[in-house]
Amino acid sequence: MNVEDTAIKTTYFSIIGNLCLAIIKGLAGFFGNSYALIADAIESTTDVFSSLLVLVGFKYAKRPADKNHPYGHGKIEPLITFLVVAFLVTSATIIAYESIQNIQTPHKTPKSWTLIVLGIIIIWKEILYRIVLKKSKQIHSTSLKADAWHHRSDAITSVMAFIGISIAVICGKGYETADDWAALLASGFILYNSYLILRPALGEVMDEQLYDDLIDEVRKKSVQVDGVLDTEKCFIRKAGMKFHIDLHAIVDGKITVKEGHDISHKLKDYLMAEIPNLEYVLIHIEPDNYE
Repeated sequence: MNVEDTAIKTTYFSIIGNLCLAIIKGLAGFFGNSYALIADAIESTTDVFSSLLVLVGFKYAKRPADKNHPYGHGKIEPLITFLVVAFLVTSATIIAYESIQNIQTPHKTPKSWTLIVLGIIIIWKEILYRIVLKKSKQIHSTSLKADAWHHRSDAITSVMAFIGISIAVICGKGYETADDWAALLASGFILYNSYLILRPALGEVMDEQLYDDLIDEVRKKSVQVDGVLDTEKCFIRKAGMKFHIDLHAIVDGKITVKEGHDISHKLKDYLMAEIPNLEYVLIHIEPDNYE
């Protein structure tokens, strides 16, 4: 299975999980008198829509290079990440606003059984987070990483809700708004996570040099090719889940143009075969210093 298919399969997994949780949280919050759970349901609902965006992005990124997009369509992925972050910020803002409104409005103490629901949800969301994050690292996907952090932020919201409801249930009258304060605090965590997700996606769009480990690997493998004496410049940029490399290879300055051309092709083929997720490799031949 290639990286695009892995990403799509993982995203479907996220969508189904978030949809089920949104329904469970919404019902539990409504019947259990807990706005923190309702806020949690809002978070899961936005997760469903953001995962759908991620899915659309992956399907578009799978398109092969064409005349108008010679480097492929992978740059759609960080753009989708920006939209996912917008969903996160929007949901955090809604949760914060509604929490403040509920803090100012007297309401009933949440039902104690909502704690059981939350406990199950927290465990499940943490499992989802770890599964999706692992896949995102395997295929180098920023938007899938953003989707993973959606699960983590959802788990954080649930933990805050659990703490707030526990305080309200244990302390009783006068502490009914504890879960609303918990939801307000959770919105701050969500905003912070939004920044953590946005930063690498922005770096990807700006072709920021963030891949030192990959550069080291390219350099080490390049000198294993016959005729390559050393490497000079090496620039890497990411497009979706694939990498594009510009590499200057140093060869014997006394060889013919044809021999240098053949070495560059051997080097390109070797790197493409040895290093996963390389989409494009451009080799520039540099002669070594000679008398």
